[in-house]
Parts: sequence; C-alpha cells; structure tokens
Amino acid sequence: MKQPLAILLFTLYFLSGISGQEIIPFDTAHWEINARGYILENYHGKDAIYLQQGYANLRDREFLNGTIEFDIYLTERRSFPGIRFRAVDVANMESFYFRPHLSGQPDANQATPVINGISGWQLYFGPAYSFPYEYRFDAWTHVRLVVRDDRAQLFLDHSEKPNFSWVLKRPPQSGRIAIGGGLAPMHYANFRIDPQRSELVDFQATRPEPIEGVIREWTISDKFDEKMLEETKGLPQLIAARTWPHTVRIEENSAANISWAASRPGSDGNTVFAKLTLTSERDQLKLFEFGYSDRVVVILNGQPIYRGDNGYTTRDYRYLGTIGLFDSVYLDLKKGENTLLFAVSENFGGWGITGRMADDAGVKIK
Repeated sequence: MKQPLAILLFTLYFLSGISGQEIIPFDTAHWEINARGYILENYHGKDAIYLQQGYANLRDREFLNGTIEFDIYLTERRSFPGIRFRAVDVANMESFYFRPHLSGQPDANQATPVINGISGWQLYFGPAYSFPYEYRFDAWTHVRLVVRDDRAQLFLDHSEKPNFSWVLKRPPQSGRIAIGGGLAPMHYANFRIDPQRSELVDFQATRPEPIEGVIREWTISDKFDEKMLEETKGLPQLIAARTWPHTVRIEENSAANISWAASRPGSDGNTVFAKLTLTSERDQLKLFEFGYSDRVVVILNGQPIYRGDNGYTTRDYRYLGTIGLFDSVYLDLKKGENTLLFAVSENFGGWGITGRMADDAGVKIK
C-alpha cells in the first residue's frame, strides 16, 4: 500500500504545482496572426510557430498580473523578437524584446513602453532598460516573465534568480498579449500563462542617474507638419496658430516623453513645439544644454537659432539616436520674459526632449 500512496501524493503535488497554469497551443483558434508569413511545425522537438515580420496576438484573453512563459529559438541574424503585454489597444502596451545579433552586449535586449504608437527605445536605454546576456543559437531559450502591478522581472533559461528587473512605465491596466517582432523570423513554442503566479524575487531595479538642474516640465503644442518649418518667414503665423493642450513631466530618465501628449506621426503631422518661458533679470547670454529625438529647430523669441538631427544612424552607421544632453546653444536673453521653443520632429524610436541651463542664476524657468 505504500507505493500507491506515494504515487498519489506525488500526483497531487505535481497537479498543485501547475494549477492555474494554462498552456495555449499555437493555432488560429487561439491566435490572431498578423505577420508576413507563418508556419506551424515541429521544430527541434517542440510544436512551434515560425513567425516572419509580425505578431501573433492571443485571442479573447487579457493579462494584468501573473507569469508568462514561452520558448524561443534565437538565431544570430539581426532581429527584434519578443513579447508585448498589457496592450490596451494596438498603440499602447508594455514590451520586452531581444536583440540576438547583439549577444553579450549591454543592449542585448530592450524593455520599453509603447505609447500612442511609438516604441520609445531611444529614450529608455541603458542598464535600467536592458542587460547583457550570451544567447544560445543551437538550442531553445526559455523565457519567464513575471508581472506584478508596476514591476516586472525576466528569467532566462530556467534561472532561479531574475536576469532583469524593471519598473513599468504605463499605469497597470489589463490588456492583450502578442509575440513576434521585426526582421529575421523566429520560432516560438510552449506558450503558457499563470495569472496566479505574480511573486517577484528580490526585486531590485536599476535606476538611471538623475541629471542635476534638468527642466522638469514642458508645455507641448498640437501637432503640425515638419515642412512648415522650412519657410522661416512663416514662423510667427505657425507659432500663433498653435494650441497648447498638454504638459509633460520628465521621467526618471530625465527626459520628457512627448508620446504621452502626441500620437504616432501621421497625416496630422510629425512635429510639436516644446515650450519654456525664461524670465531674465537682465540682458544676458546663457548656455542651454539639451537633447532631443529625432530632429529639432530651436526658436528664441520667434527667431530660429539652431537646427539639428539626432536620428538613428545620422551621425555614423552605428549611432542609435539615444537622448541625452549632447547638444548646447547660447541663448541671447532679453530682460523680462523670453519664449524658448523646441520644434521636435519624430521619425521612430522615441519622441523626446530634455534640457537644462548650464547656469540658471538670474533666470526663472516656467
């Protein structure tokens, strides 16, 4: 009698361990496929989906907190496969993806929100949003994502300790799940969800170093077409026609994400003004340090004084276009109120602005 009892106890223990966990097969009954192509096949011993240039969206299921697990067969080809979760619509979600072609590098992967259709990886970069990892290209990689409220952790290859912990940017809200990515196709297998498992392990997220004196709040205009900046004689009319419906505060990366105020560039334009009001005690020349993504025209009191391009690969073929205090301009301030405008245009990778006075003595900033 001891042997049957032992088998029963083991069975109960095993079932209790997987209760709440749901394995979801890759088929069109469970997934909506929006990709250039896909194949359902057995690959290296696992029933898998082969996705090319696009996403598989889980049908009829939303996710807030819990654990998501899947296997992915990475290749060394340049690609960005991963997972999107808490997608409240097609333009707003959290995401994590791999850069297998950068295996072992500090940016071998990326955590970023997608806000109003813009994935902001040029704003959210560095050790707070990615980690180095040596990927395997001859075996399946197991991925476990644990999400709880405004925090998330990633475990690779059945690690007991998290490889990466980060703070989510969007307010916690239930949404859909999708797997996939761009460029080279990838295989995915063994997708499962357990909404009951949301325990985090020794949560310690890396925080970006704050920038002293950085402008904390920007007023953002409505959108307009970047081409309207080309005719400088028309600047007064362009500025006068704007409305100023939004205020955007900087995040912990010390940049203001304009995507919170403006949606993906489209027929209504790809450019906004980010405005500051500088009240100077006297006529004086002041150095202003700033960063932007992707392009900018700086206008002081109605006159353009700087034009720049910080987009992807614009400065050399490896340049990412990440945001930081990489540029500066001297401001010829007049006594009293001065209006400083940054016409910021977006292409892709993040729409942002940041800046500070190198010395703000005698100047009040609003």
